[in-house]
Formats: sequence, C-alpha cells, structure tokens
Amino acid sequence: MKSIPLWDGPAPYAKGSSPADIPTLDIYEPFGNTFRDCAVVILPGGGYGFLSGQEGEGFAGLFQLWGFHAFVCNYRLGSDGYRHPTMLTDASRAVRIVRSQAAERGYDPKKIVIIGSSAGGHLAATVLTQWIEADANASDPIDRESSRPDLGILCYPVITMGDFTHKGSQENLLGVDAEQDMLEAMSAEKNVTAQTPQTFIWHTYEDGAVPVENAVHFASALRKAGVPFELHIYQDGGHGLGMKDGIPWVNDCFNWLQKRLKS
Repeated sequence: MKSIPLWDGPAPYAKGSSPADIPTLDIYEPFGNTFRDCAVVILPGGGYGFLSGQEGEGFAGLFQLWGFHAFVCNYRLGSDGYRHPTMLTDASRAVRIVRSQAAERGYDPKKIVIIGSSAGGHLAATVLTQWIEADANASDPIDRESSRPDLGILCYPVITMGDFTHKGSQENLLGVDAEQDMLEAMSAEKNVTAQTPQTFIWHTYEDGAVPVENAVHFASALRKAGVPFELHIYQDGGHGLGMKDGIPWVNDCFNWLQKRLKS
C-alpha cells in the first residue's frame, strides 16, 4: 500500500499541519482479474469522528481480490474540528485524483465506483448527489476531471439529517447548532436527480444505530428520479457489519457490479 496526500500543499480549510489536517489517499493495487479496468474510492465510516479500519483497508482487500484498483480516502473529521464542506471537499478530490490517474494505472476513467459505510455512506451519497463538474480551464490538472462517480455502493448509510438521522454523525458534520436549511441541504435524499449514478444499497432491519429508513429514503428518491438501483434489507444484524456475520451483500454486490461494469 502506498499513501499520497490529496493536495501537494496545505489542503483547503486546513487548521494546521498535523496528520489530522492532511487528508490522504491509500492506494491498493489489484490482485484479481475480473474488474482490472475499474477503480473504487472507499470512504470508511465512523460517525465523522473516526475512520473504521474494516470499512477502509478491509474493504480495499475485498476489492483487490475482485481486481479493482482500490483507493481509501482518509478524509478529515469532525472530531478534529472540521465541518462541512471539508469532508465533501476531500472525497471529491479523491475521485478526481483517481480519474486523473486512469491512463497511468490502466483502468477506465468511466468505470469509477464509490463505496461508503455508515457516515462514509452519507459522504458517498453526498458525492453522488453533489459532484463537481470538470473545469477544462483549471490550472490544476486534477480539477479538469469531474468528481462524479459512475456507480455508487452504500452500506448501512446515514442519509438524512432530519428524522431518522444518526445524531453523532450529524453533529460531527454540521455542529450542534446547525440551521434547518443546512440540515435540509445535507440530507442526501433531497438532492437526488435524474443524473445521480446508479446505486447499490444495503442495510439491516435490526440496525439500532442508523435506522433502516435512511436506505429506504435514498432508494425512494432514486425511484422518483428514474435512477436504477438495487436495495437489499437483511433482517438480521446490527450496525457496522462490514463483511462480518455472513451477511450476503458481498455476493449480491459483486453480481450487481458485474452486470454494470462487465456486460
């Protein structure tokens, strides 16, 4: 694994120069062959307060075995004093970097997937609905790339900042006194359009931390916008499962990706 900073100099909104102030991208080369022409940007969960290893490096290992070029984005956190739009800025930059390196690394710039879990799922859903268009005249060649992923995968995601939100994620992202208009703006289900990428979503009925309504809200918004999606709600299992406890999302997701990236 190799790690690079998202910016050569100080990152936008940086509060200092400690490791917590320097967002990075961990690069994992593919092992398998199925998806060798594809890349995935991984956004770990952790309530915008920490980054889960099993949902970062752990997921990277799975995607490596599938043949993906895998990239884990270590975005800045509310627990270190950062608030929106810092996290979205970091995640958007990660997608643009990955797309800018497609020719060099040997994957298709139109086959870039984003996956996020829990609060990382909220961040992924925000990238899917609030991407940045390419700027052909930008002085930074990375900014000449779009931050729009081609597909999305959301694992037990935080979606809404309204009813059914995860309060810790909301406060780490927006602060404890966020205005109603900001809560509305950062509820991902309210930002879905016909241009939102196709998305695979999974959750569990028993999730006691992030209610399953979050996944249902996003799927419903995709449906209303005419965007194809796949939604799996498994009855058993708590929050933050990742690849544990035999939840069959891994096989379901592989099949979904294969139909969209290899057919």
